[in-house]
Amino acid sequence: MPSRRLLTLLSCALLLNGCGLLHDYDRELQATNEQLIAGNVDGALQLLELHNPWDDKELLYYLEKGELLRVNGDLPRSQDAWRSADQMIFKFEEGTQYSAFLKSLGVGFGVVGDSLRRYEGYDYEKVMLTTQMALNELALGDFDGARVDIKKTHEREALIAEQRDKQYLAIEEKAKASGIKLRYQDLQGYPVTTLNSPQVIALKNGYQSAFSHYLAGFVYEALGERDLAAPGYRQAIELLPNTPLLEKALSNLGKPPQASSDSDVLIVIQTGLAPALQSLPIPILVQTEDGQRITVNLPIPVLVADTSTPPLKQFRVDGKAQSPTQLNNITDMSFRTLHDDMPVIISSTLAYARVNAEIQAKENKRKPDKASSVYQGFMGRSDTRTWRTLADNTLVMRLRLKPGVHQMQLGQSAGLTPLSFKIDRPFQVISLRVIGNRIFVLPG
Repeated sequence: MPSRRLLTLLSCALLLNGCGLLHDYDRELQATNEQLIAGNVDGALQLLELHNPWDDKELLYYLEKGELLRVNGDLPRSQDAWRSADQMIFKFEEGTQYSAFLKSLGVGFGVVGDSLRRYEGYDYEKVMLTTQMALNELALGDFDGARVDIKKTHEREALIAEQRDKQYLAIEEKAKASGIKLRYQDLQGYPVTTLNSPQVIALKNGYQSAFSHYLAGFVYEALGERDLAAPGYRQAIELLPNTPLLEKALSNLGKPPQASSDSDVLIVIQTGLAPALQSLPIPILVQTEDGQRITVNLPIPVLVADTSTPPLKQFRVDGKAQSPTQLNNITDMSFRTLHDDMPVIISSTLAYARVNAEIQAKENKRKPDKASSVYQGFMGRSDTRTWRTLADNTLVMRLRLKPGVHQMQLGQSAGLTPLSFKIDRPFQVISLRVIGNRIFVLPG
């Protein structure tokens, strides 16, 4: 029987869907994720459906649904949802030059009114979509199917790189031409340190994942295509240098395959949830054409990291302690994406601030007895849409194991959780999902 809290949330969802102006993605997904963290995946799916009652579903619906179904162990339906998302992104990519042109001009990107635009997904979400699709295929032992999704990931990365180079050049030239000098470091009250942290700055960009490329190498190696596996491992090393797991994978390609009945097993542990995107009002001081100084409080997007899932403290396989290697962190990738997009956001913000400051200046002249140095109009919120059920951390272990049933234990602060899995293929991927204090083992 559904909990009283879930029934209340479902009732609220029905009321909110009656008014599009009250559509708050951050709040909706917070409620959905609360059910997921509590282990009530069916309840999370119910909320997702109630928040999306219209026939024409948007991209995020399919991204979120695919992950929820994956956690629930329904991999075929998870793939169906993600294929729908992949097809939508492909259509968006066909018009990517126009979209990139609009973004380079700062048209409704990241600030007021952006939530009314079609959601096309952040670059890292597009890359992680096909990576997660490959993981689904691998959980079912379909390495050929995974290869198809791996190839899509490579093609998508190349397209993103080409478009971002053009976009950032256009942004830089536009900023120089307009004399824009405001930097995000100058925004009063903005949590600058989150965008300047060493782990964020160390990333090459906000969309390439060492895990995605390592997984590509593993898939190609399993299919006997070592000439294609090497570039995958090399790219992973370039993105995450000085990582023994990656370096060993590449060096082993130069050795003859082991003449052993043992299986080459990749254990993938994905934990936590992607960060929330929230709207933070920031004061922008503008001098109007007639010399008035007007402050406009404009909403700027800010990321808030998820803290629902304690880190894994221990990991054992057949009683032997193991040390997983972290190859991906969506929080860092999200912050790097926001860091790189800030010039566009600031350009848009200043444009809105100037327009609204001039409106307030005219109103001050019209009604001098009610003159204000702060813009009094409605500003709304910045766009808070982002893929929230996506796993934050991806950790991996690669082991040689004999065919048969094996035992493993995962430990958080609450102690060790025993699990078992069966090895019956020469190459095999075991996928685990950890959310809150709950561990989900994908079928396979």
